Amino acid sequence: MKFSILSAVPALFFSSLVSAQLSGDVGLSNTRASKAAIKVCNILNYGGVASKTTDNGPAIASAWAAGKSGREVYILAGNYRLATWVPLTGGKAVSINLDGIIYRTGTEGGNMIFIEHTTDFEFYSSTSKGAVQVDAGAFHFVMDTCSNGEVYNMIIRGSNEGGLDGIDVWGTNNWIHDIEVTNKDECIIVKSPTSYILIKSIYCNCSGGCATGSLGVDTDIHDIEYNHIYTQESNQMLMIKSNAGSGSVYSCSFNNFMGHSNAYMLDIDGAPCYDITIESFDIWTEAGSEVLYKCENAYGSGPCLSTGTDYTAYAITTHTVTSVTSYSITTMAADFTVGFGLMTSIPIPAIPTSFFPGLAPSSALLG
Repeated sequence: MKFSILSAVPALFFSSLVSAQLSGDVGLSNTRASKAAIKVCNILNYGGVASKTTDNGPAIASAWAAGKSGREVYILAGNYRLATWVPLTGGKAVSINLDGIIYRTGTEGGNMIFIEHTTDFEFYSSTSKGAVQVDAGAFHFVMDTCSNGEVYNMIIRGSNEGGLDGIDVWGTNNWIHDIEVTNKDECIIVKSPTSYILIKSIYCNCSGGCATGSLGVDTDIHDIEYNHIYTQESNQMLMIKSNAGSGSVYSCSFNNFMGHSNAYMLDIDGAPCYDITIESFDIWTEAGSEVLYKCENAYGSGPCLSTGTDYTAYAITTHTVTSVTSYSITTMAADFTVGFGLMTSIPIPAIPTSFFPGLAPSSALLG
């Protein structure tokens, strides 16, 4: 499974008083320039070789050890083999500048690059051309118990296979924006426990689609906002999925979803859910003459939702739409019609100028 990573549902609300947003500032306390000014730890000075045949795992680890306190680790332009994984820990006010291309050749499990117990950290490419090529066995990018973070201007391209999540995130006060994902599992997925996450301007391009869950025991997810999500040729535009769990999901908003050629639009898998408000929900079919809404164990206002207040399980109710006015599809130039094969090398793309139709990225590209 080859993989490349490079650095119309307008309103859906849970709870009538939604204020899902960041709870404070995100991003760096110290600029990348200030870290580089102290010292640049070029991996070539720590045993690294710009080569697809020399393992650069030890060199990256050595450069990190030298620069993890207030400095920058630099992987300059070139090709770099990574045969041994690099757990990087204990960093403070440190950055990694990846301008080269890392190629995975190792076969062990776990995370290729694992950064933990680290604060004020940045991973970036000064040229916007840094990349990682990997035969992906599982999730591509994971934010595990992270806080006050920002992820942006990134492309993830994986094979057309389940289990290859794009971005998995749990933590508090994180902003994820201007991301493109191609795979066949979740695009951007929020897991528990999570609070105050803003996910904006996302391009799910032949993907699984965005999701929350699976919701297991003691779920605690709240104050989440998805906004301006474009999804095409995907499993779903949005899915909230349970897994025989407990706990709660509340104060979440899902705004300005747009897409086409998807199997499902909105899928809330679990029950009972209440205080749901669905507004301006406009769906039509590209093949056929009707659209079917199905609701089960869901309470609130909107198509086929129950207005009751007992919040108990109930049988499926349906609503059939046979016509809509002014139907048209908005597309993007880079839309894929098929995913990438399991045994096919995936080319490294250029960062696009937009991740949602008509919307410019929040942050300019470097380089």
